[in-house]
Amino acid sequence: MIISASRRTDIPAFYSDWFMNRIKAGFVMTRNPFNSKQIRQISLLPADVDVIVFWTRNAFPMLKHLNLLDEMGYRYYFQYTITGYPRALETTTLHPLKAIDNFIKLSQQIGKEKVIWRYDPILLCNLLPAEEHIRLFSRIAGLLRGYTTRVVVSFADFYKKTERNLRGVGDLTVSDITQNREQYSELSKALSQIAAAHEMEIFSCSEKVIDPEHDIPHGACIDAALIEKLFHLHLSVKKDKNQRTECLCVQSVDIGAYNTCVHGCQYCYATYHHQQAVRNYKQHDPDSPFLLNPAELIPVR
Repeated sequence: MIISASRRTDIPAFYSDWFMNRIKAGFVMTRNPFNSKQIRQISLLPADVDVIVFWTRNAFPMLKHLNLLDEMGYRYYFQYTITGYPRALETTTLHPLKAIDNFIKLSQQIGKEKVIWRYDPILLCNLLPAEEHIRLFSRIAGLLRGYTTRVVVSFADFYKKTERNLRGVGDLTVSDITQNREQYSELSKALSQIAAAHEMEIFSCSEKVIDPEHDIPHGACIDAALIEKLFHLHLSVKKDKNQRTECLCVQSVDIGAYNTCVHGCQYCYATYHHQQAVRNYKQHDPDSPFLLNPAELIPVR
């Protein structure tokens, strides 16, 4: 079993103590985000967990726990997002230089192959035109050179809740780059060249667009081939049918909860009630088997 921790929230940044309490207890309780009456107990015993995939913007609170995970025999790797977008879009994320410093500390501790840089979602707007993405991507890639071997990019998908949050950002004009083939190709080519120059493989995440000449190879974030390479495991797993059609990830069990991340990213699909997320974070009980108190759960719509 692969544990995803988590696409729905940032467990390393905000809930690392809770996660380790669940590791020590050997199980975690989750609720179906679409039906709160469906409750599941998930084993976290080392014998039942093949790999843990952490998703984060700030792994620093997790660093102190990694030695114990190693001693207990857990295998894991990190999907680590650093974008450096303006505060209007990322209201409370770490300063990018601090995020990069923490990324480097993690890489030095567990190995560069186990820390994957994510530059996503790529949001094209008046605050972030294509040339600004190229500047940011190049700057971050240069600082992360030698501390990762892979970067994942994706272009923003505009869900209804995402569009609602972005409307709250004043004077923001957003464009869908996937509808502009020439601009998409130019930006994809530029990012590919920058990644190669800094000795990083580049992959896309859940992309619909295919450009035969400049396409960034489609990749999987929960990647069976990568897991086999990193940990010498051969997993009999299928594509995750609960993800989007374009997603190439294999099956995993997500132990997070929506509306619990307080990074304040206005484009986020997993936090669509920021004030509710702040309340959930303040009321969170690190000793609870659930990450999110049942009374605070908002059904996904």
